Amino acid sequence: MLLWASLLVLAPVIGELAAAKPVISLRPPWTTVFRGETVTLTCNASRIHAAEDMKWYRWFLGATVLRDTPGNTLKARVSGMYKCQARGSLQSDSVSLIFSSERLVLQAPASVFEGDTLVLRCRVRQGEKLGTVTYSWNRKVVSSSPEARDLVIPQASLNNSGFYGCSGFLQGNRYPHRSSARYVNIQELFPQPKLEVIPPQPMEGGSVNLSCRTQLPLERSDALLSFIFFRDHGVMLSNWSRSPELQITVIWREDSGSYWCEASEAVSSIRKRSHPLQVRVHGVPVSAVLLETKPQGGHVLAGERLVLVCSVAEGTGDTTFSWHREDTGERLGSTRQRSQRAELEIPAVVGSHTGWYYCTADNGHGLACSGALNVTVTGTPGNRSGLIAAKAAGVLLSILLLAVVLWIYARRHRNSGRGFPGNSARSPPATGPEKAPQAGCPAPGELPWSYDKVHVGEGDLVYSEIQFMQLGQEGAARTSRTSLDKTRLPEDSAGELRSQDEDAVESYENVQFA
Repeated sequence: MLLWASLLVLAPVIGELAAAKPVISLRPPWTTVFRGETVTLTCNASRIHAAEDMKWYRWFLGATVLRDTPGNTLKARVSGMYKCQARGSLQSDSVSLIFSSERLVLQAPASVFEGDTLVLRCRVRQGEKLGTVTYSWNRKVVSSSPEARDLVIPQASLNNSGFYGCSGFLQGNRYPHRSSARYVNIQELFPQPKLEVIPPQPMEGGSVNLSCRTQLPLERSDALLSFIFFRDHGVMLSNWSRSPELQITVIWREDSGSYWCEASEAVSSIRKRSHPLQVRVHGVPVSAVLLETKPQGGHVLAGERLVLVCSVAEGTGDTTFSWHREDTGERLGSTRQRSQRAELEIPAVVGSHTGWYYCTADNGHGLACSGALNVTVTGTPGNRSGLIAAKAAGVLLSILLLAVVLWIYARRHRNSGRGFPGNSARSPPATGPEKAPQAGCPAPGELPWSYDKVHVGEGDLVYSEIQFMQLGQEGAARTSRTSLDKTRLPEDSAGELRSQDEDAVESYENVQFA
């Protein structure tokens, strides 16, 4: 069951089998024995079906059905070509058995694969003794020994295939005996791998699957193969891996070239390389070239940054983008990159940048052009600088005005305490116990001041009263002094003269001016 599961796992390696066949094994392993001896044949069908599905095995001798057996073994005593068949399977490959009547035979295994150890035995009948033994290959002596020894060829290769024979002296005989020549075929462990590429004509920018295809024989289906992939100049595309598949996620036109793979079996050290395969990667031509600007619309102020964006809807590989002035024929710049979009920046435009622009794109499959786009530059760099300076000056003036307002507010708030009642900040300090104010006089700090409804005529004099408050010695009464200053009004002044302090109590009403 496990062996059949391994076959399923190795299916990508050994290829698709139209219908699996059982394999016959021998015990003892020799295909030539002496007459009267018995060879046990085993039909190994567990590689194909589960054991519980095996109801019977059918054996063939040549084209004739020999018998059906409930088990998978058969005792053979007759020369011929033997085959077996399990229920639901094809017939196995034939195995040739020879029951010889000769005194000396060369015994060889039924199947030998490259990398196996080939053992050949020169044998006489039971009860006889063999002396000096010589082995030959294609009638050439390859080994000679004074004793009866096996011929052992480690790591057999395909070149070791051929006709083998042996000769030896039997005890008491003066003449050697020779065996019949026997052809020994060294089979391939696996054929030369073949590299497959899917898709066979990959497109640039797409993915590619590489498959290293080979096939293990059923007799060696449990062998483990490793794979590796290469391209031009021995560039290794992968490390050794059990997987015969390799995916290249993205392939480009420069990846075109010769590819091959190798397969190796670790135990036998058999390593084979596939024929190189030319892979050509096809590119997609550029199309639908478009020129755009940042800012959009192509309208830009002098001194601002202008970006010309060139893009394509389709196109693979490295693309060369170029920017041009249509009206002057000037080429502004170019770049080559693996992209469908590129940008050209003008840090600060001036009036001379006004005009018609277009761009081109080329990835090696033909040049494509965009439509023309008009760029308009308005204003001058000086005006823009003036606007910036004006904005800065406005901000500074606003800050200065705010500072002046705050200063005036603070000053008015501080000065208003001098004439307002209850302003202790301006009350004269007491040098001793404060006396109560005399009757009929306002208390200190409560003197009312008001100039109300004073009518002033042309050329009249205006008298200003200035009152001085003085403190005497400690305990002395406060005294006040009033002085009048006169001021002649201008001839053009008329109307009412009012004090700025509307809260004063004392007033001089209806004062007539001569």
